[in-house]
Amino acid sequence: MTPEGTTPIHPDLDVEARRLLAEIERQDLHARLIGGMAVRILAGERLHPIYDRQVQDLDFVLAKRHTRDVERLLAEAGYVPEEQFNALNGHRRLLFHDDRHGRQIDVFVDSFEMCHVLPLTDRLTQRPGTLPAAEVLMTKLQIVHLNSKDRGDLYALLHSHDVTSHDEEAVNVDRIAELTGSDWGLQRTFELNLGRLREGLPEQALSPDELHVLARRIDAVADAMEQAPKSRKWKLRARVGDRKRWYEEPEEVDREG
Repeated sequence: MTPEGTTPIHPDLDVEARRLLAEIERQDLHARLIGGMAVRILAGERLHPIYDRQVQDLDFVLAKRHTRDVERLLAEAGYVPEEQFNALNGHRRLLFHDDRHGRQIDVFVDSFEMCHVLPLTDRLTQRPGTLPAAEVLMTKLQIVHLNSKDRGDLYALLHSHDVTSHDEEAVNVDRIAELTGSDWGLQRTFELNLGRLREGLPEQALSPDELHVLARRIDAVADAMEQAPKSRKWKLRARVGDRKRWYEEPEEVDREG
């Protein structure tokens, strides 16, 4: 049952995501999609059919100063807050539920904290609707234990976006290298996952030309990270290497992704 004074949540998640984004834009809030729905929106008509999957939940990043506004927006849109979780974690993360459709909204405040911390606030207004492709890519690359869904999303982004030094319909590799150049652990996880993507290329039902493009783009990200200047902190941590765990085990919450 929809709470009084709210708009019914649309059963089609693509339509629902665009409904929420329209309201976010109308209120000029600094909140943007990440996750599988962001991949779908960024890829658009360039999304290859083999990577066209059903997205189960929505993920947002917002500027801390707009937390209350986004909480109110989601409540008015028909979502129920996870009160205990939000009370304990609201400074960094919020959860909302759509019980009727069995869906969830995960909201990250200021930064994205899972296996690694990604600062995202200064990139929230680069484009409407979603974070830039580089940031969406990094939220997937930072997952230490990639599943098939996340691998597919990474392939989908790299298939649909060139890797270059700007954000316009592209993965901004300079931004990736900037973050990894000061964080050895982040670079280590990215390197491992890029290696997994390379190894998985023969399993992708793509043409030889498409596989070549994917391989080139994977290598472009890896090469940019390798060649980027490294901070003193990065160099000190590199001496320790894999002998010490370089990532966090993220808190599990009930979700499909």
